[in-house]
Amino acid sequence: MENKDSNQQTENNNIKKEQITTTNSNPNPKDFFNNIAALPPSILQWIDKNTNGFIAIWDKNGRIVYISKSVERLLGYQVTDLLGTQWFEKVSKEDVAYIKKHFDTDQESSQIFNIMIQNIHGKNIWTENLVSQIKDSNDVYYAAAVKDISDKKEAEELMIRSEKMSVAGQLAAGIAHEVRNPLTSLKGFLQLLQAGVNRKEEYYKIMIDEIEKMETITSELLFISKPLTDNKKMEIVQEMAEDVVTLLRPQAKLKNIEILFDQTDGQSVYCDRSQIKQVLINIVKNAIEAMEEPGDIQLNVLTGEDSILLDIVDEGPGIPEEIIHKLREPFFTTKQSGTGLGLMITTQILERHDGRLEILQNENKGSTFRIILPKQSKEY
Repeated sequence: MENKDSNQQTENNNIKKEQITTTNSNPNPKDFFNNIAALPPSILQWIDKNTNGFIAIWDKNGRIVYISKSVERLLGYQVTDLLGTQWFEKVSKEDVAYIKKHFDTDQESSQIFNIMIQNIHGKNIWTENLVSQIKDSNDVYYAAAVKDISDKKEAEELMIRSEKMSVAGQLAAGIAHEVRNPLTSLKGFLQLLQAGVNRKEEYYKIMIDEIEKMETITSELLFISKPLTDNKKMEIVQEMAEDVVTLLRPQAKLKNIEILFDQTDGQSVYCDRSQIKQVLINIVKNAIEAMEEPGDIQLNVLTGEDSILLDIVDEGPGIPEEIIHKLREPFFTTKQSGTGLGLMITTQILERHDGRLEILQNENKGSTFRIILPKQSKEY
């Protein structure tokens, strides 16, 4: 009896030790990856078939140690082509630099990055990447759930083009008025020259000035219809603001509104010129439309410690506090003929530049839309 109890006690102790060992043991990550690959083919096929993307895992050296078979459907590469390669080989240098700069290794939660990955045919595919850092014993691994968002990006581009065409249509009246005046002058001077007046040189100079004025306005109007580029470099804030003022001044004149912009000290920001000009057009145009009475719209450039602030100050009725937070929502608009996309597009563009938009109430009258962009060097 005593021997039986002793054997039972020994067996119980062994079970407890086994439980403790199992609970406290850390499985080798490589075994974990092998176990994933060793799942029944039917399960792996179901995962690959029902995911719009793929899963990738790489080590601290950036070498891919596991990638799901669904990568073949999205990018065209075979799994064996990618195992052992670096995760960043199919990603542009700009996106790699962006991820390395913004990925927080101290953050335990997953982080999302929208980047383009090159497929087997050399085409760039827009993807959303949910990236996490996994620490196990002395090893560090990174896992990413990659999803194809090409359709979403195409829809965004269509919305942007729709908003751009809407802006072009609204500017048409002002542009037509501004171009008609120089045309009238040109016609009059040509008739004088035809009649044989003697002040030809003086008239030629005036006519050239009028033509250059029309060229400036029409070139800025054509800019609106072009798709957004992605070409970032150091740009002078004053030049971008002056271009936008030239374009929108005719529309402002129709409502007896003056757009004021003081000379700056030549501050520069690292940005895509066409995208930041689109932001300025959206905000200044909104300010013009919001003002029901004649007045001024002031553009001010301020320099912060690590950022450039561009304020657009209007003299409109202001924005009620209860709807300020809704202004960035798609299709929300306070205008009868508005699309509700302008500020949403503005917010997206600024996010691409690590910037933001603040909307402030003026003490006396109107609102201030503050564009904040970081100071960055050419070596970004």
